[in-house]
Amino acid sequence: MDGASRMGGCIDALLVYSRVGSHGERFWPVDTAAVVRDAIANLDVAIGESAATVIREELPIVLGDLSQLTLVFQNLIGNALKFRTDTAPSVEIKARRADDDWCFSVADNGIGIAPRHAERIFKVFQRLHLPEEYPGTGMGLSIAKKIVERHGGRIWVESTEGHGSTFHFTVPYAGELQ
Repeated sequence: MDGASRMGGCIDALLVYSRVGSHGERFWPVDTAAVVRDAIANLDVAIGESAATVIREELPIVLGDLSQLTLVFQNLIGNALKFRTDTAPSVEIKARRADDDWCFSVADNGIGIAPRHAERIFKVFQRLHLPEEYPGTGMGLSIAKKIVERHGGRIWVESTEGHGSTFHFTVPYAGELQ
């Protein structure tokens, strides 16, 4: 039963992954503050159960796909809640202009990632832990990567094992949008 359930979850995640490019919406001005609010609302139960704190600075309006950007933030915040230490999770979301891009960061105080795994975690079905330790399909970060790349950006992580992680991703600056 557990194997069948995990397989169903993997198939669903693979469908989401395969549809990023073919079923995405046209790009429109998107208020990333609203996107983050939606992602937080979608994770409300997990945030409450873990006693997490999510702090966000002022966030820009970018050109993008609202539902896909929501999924990126939801995956990154959800991972911060999942891969935590005994301390209540703390997540900080920021954005800054970097040349021709907006660079977003999602920082946490979780278990961190060994630098040797920094690229591996973005590959399809790659997991660093057994499903019994941390549930999931191993698809969240690969989906986030594909979405960010569809938006013309890139995604990476800075982390020290045992000391949290900061995920960064870029979205091209499209001028002042309203």
